[in-house]
Amino acid sequence: MPVEVEAASQRRIAASYAGTANLEVPADAQVVAKTSGVLLRVLVEEGDQVRAGEVLAQLDPERPRLEAARAEATMRRAQNNYERSRELFERKLVSTESNDQLRFEYESAKAAWELAKLELSYTTITAPIGGVVAQRLAKPGNLINVNTALYRIVDNSRLEAVLNVPEREMATMKAGLPIRMEVDALRGQAFEGVVDRISPVVDATSGTFRVVGVFRGQDALKPGMFGRLQIVYDEREAALTVPREALVESNGESSVFLVKEGKAVRRVVKLGYVNGEYAEVLDGLKAGDKVITAGRIAVRDGVAVEVLAPAGPESGDASGAVAAAGR
Repeated sequence: MPVEVEAASQRRIAASYAGTANLEVPADAQVVAKTSGVLLRVLVEEGDQVRAGEVLAQLDPERPRLEAARAEATMRRAQNNYERSRELFERKLVSTESNDQLRFEYESAKAAWELAKLELSYTTITAPIGGVVAQRLAKPGNLINVNTALYRIVDNSRLEAVLNVPEREMATMKAGLPIRMEVDALRGQAFEGVVDRISPVVDATSGTFRVVGVFRGQDALKPGMFGRLQIVYDEREAALTVPREALVESNGESSVFLVKEGKAVRRVVKLGYVNGEYAEVLDGLKAGDKVITAGRIAVRDGVAVEVLAPAGPESGDASGAVAAAGR
């Protein structure tokens, strides 16, 4: 039976959880008009970086300004009336009821003035958060109504990826674990992040819990990108490993086929960490054992085999070390 083999060897192996998620921005603000008016000018465009409180656009302020001036005049008149009444009240020349009435009128006029000033301030559109302008939704000259969307701002200095992880992994997930991510739009590049927070609740419907990874200061990443993530939660520097293609799963146990004196010998193994290419062997093998990779499905315990390819440089080194020890 022709087969190919590879030697069991020591290498670094990592235990990790892999999943996929879309990148999201936790800070995403829709800038809406709080008052109505004609849009006179826009000061920022899509792609511009803005700070919180920075002026984005200007509505026509003329009517609100006049309303504020009228409200101020009404307030000043009510204030003068109340102050004269208070002087007379102290001299007991007016009744308490009359004095209180003028005080209430003054306070009401003052509140109306404050409201008019607030309405005037709404004609200056400012950024509620710092970030980048993702969309501009209005043009100069448009009549803007209350709650009309003018801009969308996103803070892309911090991007999040939300993974729904099976509950069996809850003991392995911790805040601060490193995350490695690749995105389909930027092939060949890897991005580093960390686990920011872990949900303490398991969704009874799906049997998963939320793990939120954070990626900061990586300008190439954009909100909405699809990422393939790997969270490494443990590493071992010198673990005895075999290729995953050498493993045979049967009746709930893992085994490999060794080549001994030209024959295939089945050996049950105890596995540790398993990653994409290699599996850690905790018991059942020693370094240098040649395990069958190609052809393992067809062989049976005790069948004569012919090795078609050498075990590779790693097994060669191991064989040399054994031979040197024997001499």
